[in-house]
Amino acid sequence: MMASFFDQFASSSNLGIPLIAIAIALPWVLYPTPSSRWANNRVIALQGWFINRFTNQLMLPLNVGGHKWALLLTSLMIFLFTINMLGLLPYTFTPTTQLSLNMGLAVPFWLATVIIGMRNQPTIALGHLLPEGTPIPLIPVLIIIETISLFIRPLALGVRLTANLTAGHLLIQLIATAVFVLLPMMPMVAILTATVLFLLTLLEIAVAMIQAYVFVLLLSLYLQENV
Repeated sequence: MMASFFDQFASSSNLGIPLIAIAIALPWVLYPTPSSRWANNRVIALQGWFINRFTNQLMLPLNVGGHKWALLLTSLMIFLFTINMLGLLPYTFTPTTQLSLNMGLAVPFWLATVIIGMRNQPTIALGHLLPEGTPIPLIPVLIIIETISLFIRPLALGVRLTANLTAGHLLIQLIATAVFVLLPMMPMVAILTATVLFLLTLLEIAVAMIQAYVFVLLLSLYLQENV
């Protein structure tokens, strides 16, 4: 029984096609394409308003050099948001519960921000490894600690997204199993448990949106340090 709870995180295949590839490609076909007409429908207008508001909020702390990343970070946010939300539907697979995918997204973006900092302002980028006013005996120790914290950043990005979504999916499955087991024996307890399951599902919807936003927000903060 316990092993079956983790089967939902296994990437299966059908006719030799990995389903994770379909799950990754699917979000891009769900959004309507804006037309060249003067007046679009309400869905496209709402979509454009949301993207503009999010992009403005994300680019607010960045200088002009960081605005080149607006399209990339906004696309990443929409991609993660859509995958996380689709993963809450029944009989679906959530690619962002795989640490390999999240690390594959986190490491290249983090590495790009570090390379940009080393290329554009190497003195300031290296200065982050040693806080100003550090006593001389503590300089080697602090450099080692700051270097380790720098390399832990992509790991923290990937593990945070994976752990939050995995824990939420496991809780939903555990409580749903409890509802089906308790329903024949104790209907009232099963109803109360189902209420908890409904509230947990609402919480997981919020977590799916927040974690996608936090992932991109932290990337923008790393970018802010290096541009």
